[in-house]
Amino acid sequence: MGKVAELPKPPEGKKVKRTAKEKLLSSDLWAARIESLWKEPDGSYWLRCRWYTIPEETATGRQPHNLRRELYHFFEANNEGDDVFYCEYEYDIHWHSFKRLAEIDDSEENSRRGRVFGLQRIGTKRIPEHVRSHKQTELERAKAMLLLATLPKSLPFSIYDDQCLGLFLYIHVVPVNGKTMSVLSVMRNLRSEVDAGTMRPYCFIEINGLKLATPENIYKVIYEALSGHRVGWKKALHYLNERFSEGIKVGKQANQPCVLLIDELDLLLTRNQSVLYNVLDWPTRSHSKLVIIGIANTMDLPEKLLPRISSRMGIQRLCFGPYNYQQLQEIILTRLEGSGAFEEQAIEFASRKVAAMSGDARRALEICRRAAELADYRLKQLPPTTKMTNNDNSARKCLIGMADVESAIQEVSQAPHIRIMKTGSRLSKILLVSMVHELYKSGLSEITFDKLAATVSSLCSSNREAIPGWDTLLKVSCKLGECRIILCEEATKHKLQKLQLNFPSDVAFALKDCPEIPWLSKYL
Repeated sequence: MGKVAELPKPPEGKKVKRTAKEKLLSSDLWAARIESLWKEPDGSYWLRCRWYTIPEETATGRQPHNLRRELYHFFEANNEGDDVFYCEYEYDIHWHSFKRLAEIDDSEENSRRGRVFGLQRIGTKRIPEHVRSHKQTELERAKAMLLLATLPKSLPFSIYDDQCLGLFLYIHVVPVNGKTMSVLSVMRNLRSEVDAGTMRPYCFIEINGLKLATPENIYKVIYEALSGHRVGWKKALHYLNERFSEGIKVGKQANQPCVLLIDELDLLLTRNQSVLYNVLDWPTRSHSKLVIIGIANTMDLPEKLLPRISSRMGIQRLCFGPYNYQQLQEIILTRLEGSGAFEEQAIEFASRKVAAMSGDARRALEICRRAAELADYRLKQLPPTTKMTNNDNSARKCLIGMADVESAIQEVSQAPHIRIMKTGSRLSKILLVSMVHELYKSGLSEITFDKLAATVSSLCSSNREAIPGWDTLLKVSCKLGECRIILCEEATKHKLQKLQLNFPSDVAFALKDCPEIPWLSKYL
């Protein structure tokens, strides 16, 4: 038995006071880092800060690998003193999952393994008088709403099927149709139901295949999101098999169901397809409590897999088709909710124009945003007296009309790379369309030269065109590569050289209504 430790007694007439560090580590205080501080036009002061929590307050609790002063940054002082703490992960208080800070912020400051904050990192700065004192105009608000980086609060219409039930759901679609945003919007709606208490809490993990160095790293990411502990992929696979097969607890949330979203699912393919087999086999176990949602651009991915894997994928599929003009119009109107900067005819015209070309929602938002920029520039060029007259006239609330949208469409269609596609040779147009057709069919982002040559020959023979030779195709490919329309891999073996489209969504926009070769529209 150990001896009882006697703590030093304070002097007479004085009490023992705990430091801020001791109060923080005992859950009596919260830590926050002030990121910005500003003054509003009405004189009130506001600040933006990051909140941090100790490991004991997370769903997994304190783990053996946690440092004594380690903190987690959750959603909503390098002075060698007691106010220095270590933060490596962000903890999602809603989904009970962990995410490394280096994956959230790619700046040089976060390239290290974790970050250390101290008192001197906060500092004080003089706030400029013009900060946040400028009131945005109607056109400036419209431009901000139409930015591609601006996430909408909700989807304008339902594009998912309520009858798709099961342990695995496969979503396949042509690119740029908002499949990932649609799934995340559904998950946000479910999270609001969990917060309201109408649904049982569950864990949600989102993984993008493009962020994985190798397919096997998905085991590390899943285990790290569940436990907050970083291990090798082999050990992570062992722990996950115990978690989903035998029901062994991993953290306090082990009894909760888990929803796993895997974007770019086709990038997990390996030679023996073992990674996909292990991941898709977990939901079939009796103690797994796991639901997987897979997203990819490949429509026939289940048919390319081994029978033992395709049987576990099931028959639950959801296909996203291209947007029609009503859907595009509703997407734009939802973005511009509360703004009267656009005329309804102008939005309908832009939606019909894009729907006839490619149905790309991003292209429609880009055209409308460019129309708002042109209208804003035209308004700023007016004399001050004319501006005052226009502001007082309520009849001129809609500032962006058909002429501005038409100018934006003409400007987009006159981009240098689109002009090269339109004015190129007959064979170069056939080659670009063949490349788009093959890439959409395979779901991959690149193609080898020999496969592209076979596709060009197939399309030419089907439409009574002269089949070109490989030397001619090679010259055309090199010319498009010099113009940066096609990105060519540096290689000596031209037959197996990999090619990639630099502007995949603009090929349909440029060549869909080609009068010289009308049959190209069948493959776009």
